Amino acid sequence: MNKKILGVIIGVIIILTAAVLSLQSSELITQQTNEKIGLVINSPNQSTTLQELDQVYSKASDAGIGRSNVYLFWNLVEPVRGEFDWKQSDILMGLNEKNDLKVTLYFSIINGETLGPFPNWIGKPSLNSIGEDRVVSVLDEILSRYDIIDTVILAGQTESQFRFYEQNISVYKDLFNGVYDKIKSKHPDVKIGNSFALHQVLNKNLQYVVTDLAIGDFIAFSYSPVDSLNHIVKTPEQAKEELAQIFDLAGDKQVGLFEISWSTSDFVGGNEAMQTEFLEKSFKFYTENEPKIEFFTWYRQYDRPNGTCIVESPTIGEDTLTVGGSGFGSSEHVAERLSNYICDAGLINNDGNPKSSWNEFKKQIQMIN
Repeated sequence: MNKKILGVIIGVIIILTAAVLSLQSSELITQQTNEKIGLVINSPNQSTTLQELDQVYSKASDAGIGRSNVYLFWNLVEPVRGEFDWKQSDILMGLNEKNDLKVTLYFSIINGETLGPFPNWIGKPSLNSIGEDRVVSVLDEILSRYDIIDTVILAGQTESQFRFYEQNISVYKDLFNGVYDKIKSKHPDVKIGNSFALHQVLNKNLQYVVTDLAIGDFIAFSYSPVDSLNHIVKTPEQAKEELAQIFDLAGDKQVGLFEISWSTSDFVGGNEAMQTEFLEKSFKFYTENEPKIEFFTWYRQYDRPNGTCIVESPTIGEDTLTVGGSGFGSSEHVAERLSNYICDAGLINNDGNPKSSWNEFKKQIQMIN
């Protein structure tokens, strides 16, 4: 072969190789993630296609997050005793796995003032009659199927359940500890804990419930800067100071921020500037306390149209798909403010236009990574 031609070929190969290596390096930089940093991923509308949901997950992943919450209730996964329906959960878990996201599983034995939701075959059990072995059985099935789940929240907004029934705390402790021991024997790397709404704990002086239930691997908290009517009453700096109280409440346990939020709804006293400022301050709080924090998950990606946010049940085709929603309560007298708060708690408008907080969110993750 002519030496000049050979030299040109070799030169082209070197250039192409360098380009590929440069591209790979660029991809590694843009795809760097942090498994502690999460986002509640949701579609902007109640009805969505799989393709649209795939794009939503891809957009969230590209921001640099490393986890998301999956809200998987017992009645969805085991509608008939011993018969499991994975249709909905396979969609969500598959999208998380595709985007290399770890999952915090919310499995609601307790959901605020209510228990469950449970399958019809269980009925409406009390804490005494839920059945430790039944809980272990369904959780074992879920964790065996989805190895991307590394944390489980067994109860959410737990303080509201025991506000007027302190005597039941010991009953729940026994149930939790029994489930914990049996699940850990089968899935030792999965961490299990309970979640509390920090704003409710502080507004209603329920700190004793948290300290009494400082059990498991971590104590998780949701947080919104609101009063008991779900109206924003804190400045971003005051909200950051409230977050610091989680460490005293958790004692020697690790803490998780399960659903941290700030709404832009003017109906409840929010706006974009305050949301962005609090997001920046909350990330500062995270970096200042990172060794003590198990996970830090923002609530949530997209706004929803007003009036659609109390029930989180979007549809894909003919199927109803639960993709989020817990930890904020559902009392009738605060429903209107609650709906407005949640619908405008996203970092991106439901028309797809990002708020200033979305760019700040991506910036903060890049700084941490």
